[in-house]
Amino acid sequence: MQHLQSDGVDIAFLDQGEGEPILLIHGFASNHVVNWGATGWIDHLRRAGRRVIAMDVRGHGDSAKLHDPEQYRVERLAGDAANLVDHLGLGRVDVMGYSMGGRIGAFLTVLHPDKVRSLIIGGMGMALVDGMGGEDAIVAALEAPSLDAITDETGRAYRKFAEQTGSDTKALAACMRVARENLAPEQLATIDVPVLIAVGENDVVAGSLQELGTFIPGARVHVIPRRDHMLATADRSFIAETLDFLVRRA
Repeated sequence: MQHLQSDGVDIAFLDQGEGEPILLIHGFASNHVVNWGATGWIDHLRRAGRRVIAMDVRGHGDSAKLHDPEQYRVERLAGDAANLVDHLGLGRVDVMGYSMGGRIGAFLTVLHPDKVRSLIIGGMGMALVDGMGGEDAIVAALEAPSLDAITDETGRAYRKFAEQTGSDTKALAACMRVARENLAPEQLATIDVPVLIAVGENDVVAGSLQELGTFIPGARVHVIPRRDHMLATADRSFIAETLDFLVRRA
């Protein structure tokens, strides 16, 4: 792991392989190892001749754990990604994010278009525009004294996953309080790079990928068959579709 000081915040990242660079941004309560390493993405991309940069979002993995919610505005998270691209002198990169990482990637593309060559949004459909919902229950679960004290099913699932990944639950709660900002359709319409949107067929979290695709000019959509939000990440069809998209993109 390498480290970058992004506006005074320590950001950890992995930089492996050679070739055209792709920046990977993981989902909420995850990290680069769980989201991209254990699922095989890093290996697949490296075998395809790509230089892989996988960051740990602030509050996650080996990056700084901050308990001030204002430190987790999506603009700040996208700014960390932009600073990483500059730190490595990459110019423009392909960007891939899953779930929260897809939200960050979309904000990065809108706010820092000079950094992005193409965008892959995984596990995020119209929730990017309308919001996900249920965030308050997740925050309450993350701040609960123990897993046994949580009765909300969704909140309990997030708390359990956070504990499995060895996360700082207070930092995650702070992140969830504010990192839920959305993009308006008119902002999405400004995106002028190739975009792939991929969501699991049984994903009840992400919202409609087809509808999201109507707001992004020329967006390509892919339904990941028989997968929900959690199980879609490592799906072979998702990986194959992404590799094909990267080959075909302008």
